[in-house]
Amino acid sequence: MQSKKESRLNAMTVDVEDYFQVSAFEDVISQDGWDFMRLRVGENTHRLLDLFAEHGVKSTFFTLGWVARRCPEVIKRIVDEGHELASHGLAHQRATTMTEAEFRDDVSTSKAILEDIGGVKVDGYRAPSFSVNESNTWVYEVLSELGFTYSSSTYPIEHDLYGVPHWPRFKHQRPEGITEIPIPTVRNNDTNTGIGGGGYFRLYPYWLSRRRIERFFKQESAPYSFYFHPWEIDAQQPRINNAPLKSRFRHYVNLSRMEGKLVKLLKDYRWGTMKQAYELE
Repeated sequence: MQSKKESRLNAMTVDVEDYFQVSAFEDVISQDGWDFMRLRVGENTHRLLDLFAEHGVKSTFFTLGWVARRCPEVIKRIVDEGHELASHGLAHQRATTMTEAEFRDDVSTSKAILEDIGGVKVDGYRAPSFSVNESNTWVYEVLSELGFTYSSSTYPIEHDLYGVPHWPRFKHQRPEGITEIPIPTVRNNDTNTGIGGGGYFRLYPYWLSRRRIERFFKQESAPYSFYFHPWEIDAQQPRINNAPLKSRFRHYVNLSRMEGKLVKLLKDYRWGTMKQAYELE
């Protein structure tokens, strides 16, 4: 493995949402009930900011407008410490479940909240659950109209909840004027395998995740990007016991090991924001 100093700059990203807002639980926890849930995202995001400061890492925080309203001090700290503030929509509603008008209202409201609290222009967007595909490419027109410059909303893999495996694997310019940056993959027998983070990173031992990242570096010259959520370092979060078994497994597997793995990742590679790693500034 190359030394950290010699390796390419990669993008560290955090999807700022709480444990009860994930798509896997949307059928058992309605948005109307969110205000009655114990909020943990603020404390967990502060823990991540502490970790990033300790290891000299800058990150892009794709943040829900709903969270920003309730945790403004977190938004201000993200900006004050030199990280990039970006949008994850208003209330974690998948783009595939909204009309164009609903999407415009959701994303414009989120952008306004983040920019008002953070005092900076928000240029980046990530759709909840990577929910951009052939059915809603109008998303890019809306993002362009609203003043966004880039998106990281596609994952070119086969997955039961999302994925556009035949779409581009690397940074590309959309005809609508938006730069799309897919979640990274490696090629195995003409099939894309996801290596960008999330549940796979928690499920596999760290040595295997690092091997997959190293394979990406050998195959490709593009930056690597990693995504995860504040709730993934929170092994003490309340359990949603009435959720489907598959959803519970995906959500809770190896939560207690995530922070240790993350620290290794921060040490092993060079990290910056999406704008820095993909030269969007």
